[in-house]
Amino acid sequence: MNAFLDAYRVLTRVIREGAHLKIALSELPAGEKGRTVRLSYGVLENYGYLGACLATVAKKRPKPAVALIMEIAIYARLFSDMPPSVCVNEAVELTKLVGKGEQKNFVNAALRAFDPARVVLPGGREGLAIRSNFPPFAVDAICEKYGPRAEAILLAKSGGVSVRFERGEERYLHLPHTATPFAHTYLFKNFARDEGFSRGDYTFQSVGSVAVCSVVEPCTSLLDACAAPGGKSVLLAKKCEEVVACDVHAHRVGLIRSYAERMGAENIDARLSDSSQFDPAFEGAFDGVLVDAPCSGLGTVSENPDLPLRKNEGGMSAIVALQSAILANCSRYVKRGGHLYYATCSILPEENDGVVGQFLLSHPAFEVEEAGCPLPHERTAYGLQFLPDTAFGAGFYVCRMKLS
Repeated sequence: MNAFLDAYRVLTRVIREGAHLKIALSELPAGEKGRTVRLSYGVLENYGYLGACLATVAKKRPKPAVALIMEIAIYARLFSDMPPSVCVNEAVELTKLVGKGEQKNFVNAALRAFDPARVVLPGGREGLAIRSNFPPFAVDAICEKYGPRAEAILLAKSGGVSVRFERGEERYLHLPHTATPFAHTYLFKNFARDEGFSRGDYTFQSVGSVAVCSVVEPCTSLLDACAAPGGKSVLLAKKCEEVVACDVHAHRVGLIRSYAERMGAENIDARLSDSSQFDPAFEGAFDGVLVDAPCSGLGTVSENPDLPLRKNEGGMSAIVALQSAILANCSRYVKRGGHLYYATCSILPEENDGVVGQFLLSHPAFEVEEAGCPLPHERTAYGLQFLPDTAFGAGFYVCRMKLS
């Protein structure tokens, strides 16, 4: 089997067909996926840089299939222990396998001529966008907001696989890991899922997700308005008597139910509901309402390197409009004296303080309530902003408000 074939198939689904990387990887046949995962993530994490590499050996960018084959080969040469000659040979064979045999001589000659020393990146924000894998509009926004710190924020890497344990964590702590400020939650360099996952001994939950939950006050009734896949609902079920967990897609409601069952959380009621549309049955019904809003996700690029492929500045206004609609609608579900929480996994101010600020102008009965969190963060005008360079590679935001 060609060493690059599975990665080529996965990356074709992601780059040319718009599939999500994790979903494309899950579609692979059972078996050894380690090399495919490494190649697929690696190519996407370095996609801009690999394009610059390719430009040194091709006067114009090759057709998509051939360009992808060459980028996989260049990545393997630069970032794996595969000998350069093997990378070239595997790329040539893959070119023939995918029906592009007429290009095999070009692929062979270009890859043999490739010299990393000839790759020169532009300076300034253009070069930072290439090195960081962030879209240029996001680089501009982060540079404007954070100045000299922007480079560290944009280049921060994931802290590892985040695992939250219910029990039995001592069986796994011999693996290389980093403790987080949250009980029973660790970051592992590598962590292979075993039978303990199915038993509910542990779950994979991001540090950001756990941090948002830490800001939520214990209460009798909580609405998790955008809950899938259910990690926050399950964790919050420990300190709230009842959690109603909603999602707009039926299959994702199924994910919430499966998650709750696996983790033994019996006080979660998963429901199909569009949180941007008013539900009279929910009006004034909850002590706490969590809106973990759909967002750009640009705080999670280090974990989702395919995400920048689907983000552009033109789409941001629609995202912000949806966030604002959901927050305004869900505010109607909060009891007097109750709390409204707004969260995103974004580092763009327009999705965070921008949305909250506009909401407060039109909803004067709500006021910001100061919150704390043991994970390093920046206090903004309204909430807490967590940044990748100090929060284990994660960027996210949370604001706590109270209805007077």
